[in-house]
Amino acid sequence: MENSPEKPEDITSFYDLPQVAVERIPIAGGIPLGIERVTNHEIGIGGAFGTWGQSYDNHSLLRAIEERYGAPVPESELMNLSELGFHHRQHVPDMAPEEHLELEVQVGAKFLREAAAASGWEPQEVQAVVVGMSGPASEDITARMAQRAGIPDSALKVSIHKACDGSVAGLNLVLNRDLPYNHQLPVNIAEHLYGKKVLVGGIEGLSRFIRQSHDWNALQLFGNGAGIIGLIPGENMKFIVGRSREVFDEEGVLEVRMYYPHSGQRNSGQSMVEVTQAGVNHIRVAGLMHEPESEAPIVMAGMMGMVKLFVRSGVQIVHEVYQDYLKRIAELGMPDKSIAVTIAHHANLKINQLKLKHLQREGIQIPTPWLLHEFGNVSAASNMMAFLRKLSQLKPSDNVLFDGFGAGTYYDVLAVEMGAS
Repeated sequence: MENSPEKPEDITSFYDLPQVAVERIPIAGGIPLGIERVTNHEIGIGGAFGTWGQSYDNHSLLRAIEERYGAPVPESELMNLSELGFHHRQHVPDMAPEEHLELEVQVGAKFLREAAAASGWEPQEVQAVVVGMSGPASEDITARMAQRAGIPDSALKVSIHKACDGSVAGLNLVLNRDLPYNHQLPVNIAEHLYGKKVLVGGIEGLSRFIRQSHDWNALQLFGNGAGIIGLIPGENMKFIVGRSREVFDEEGVLEVRMYYPHSGQRNSGQSMVEVTQAGVNHIRVAGLMHEPESEAPIVMAGMMGMVKLFVRSGVQIVHEVYQDYLKRIAELGMPDKSIAVTIAHHANLKINQLKLKHLQREGIQIPTPWLLHEFGNVSAASNMMAFLRKLSQLKPSDNVLFDGFGAGTYYDVLAVEMGAS
């Protein structure tokens, strides 16, 4: 895997990077917010990514957990976070629920505005907003963020709740006309949004989400992050092939509470994803989770459990999409055109390295850089953040593979072609 983690002392806090604009949100004494804006004029895609909250390196994070819970992380639960690819995490302090909501509305609106600007658009030009988030602070938070950003009420809003798979699931929904969810709606979203100005990504306030957790793994791994890209389907990003898969987490290896509407029903032979009208011009795509028996937001079975949960099925669906890709480019008369880069969810470096090792055994050699040292696992935000970190190196007609996976368990993998402005 490219770009293996540097030594901890070589890793700078995201807020201290020269290209990052930092401000303070006037809530709870001031919450730092850092945003990097990226634009590739050659292919006509821009976006914004970043984080908010106090930045903790691996050592100070453990001290903060000890202060919060009155006890150190048990030695048996300590993780080698550097080996897992993470060197910083951003967390917010204890706040009232209404303060958390107001903070995340302001933060989300800022990322949407910055992503639109990086795409060369005014907010009022945006025609759709598609956001993945694991544990929304309110059922209508996507609509609230869009309205606060100055995006018209007439713009389509889609909230994707498929845990860490959320942003790639959203991208698949926007680009893939044959996706099953698109046939559950009165209007096929991919057909409806073709040629329109769309913001897609993930906005994850995970430090709020895990504050009520006593799961030591979750407390060490997760942090806040957001990544939003602007695209015009069929113009600056073109769909090639893609698939979506569901494999229910029978054993509850990664139990996640659903802080969003879902019937909780699981019927044999039917999708675990429910697609509903959440409001005027607002659609909710919500995946069933194996929820904790307690009121905890998240319970993890440990690193080996995560490997078992994600690697086997993850390798299989990537392999299938890659075979679809080879077939499709052969049909297009370009049998030698390779994937320029794979943008995989940054669950942790070990999982990604193992997936890559299995794929290489099957003859699939795809560059898969590790790009998110400064954030921890930021769930649905990670794919778009990683894509934006790679964006400046991409060229028109480059083909990119997006690999999303998350609790539930959900997988979305698709290949796209970069367009020209």
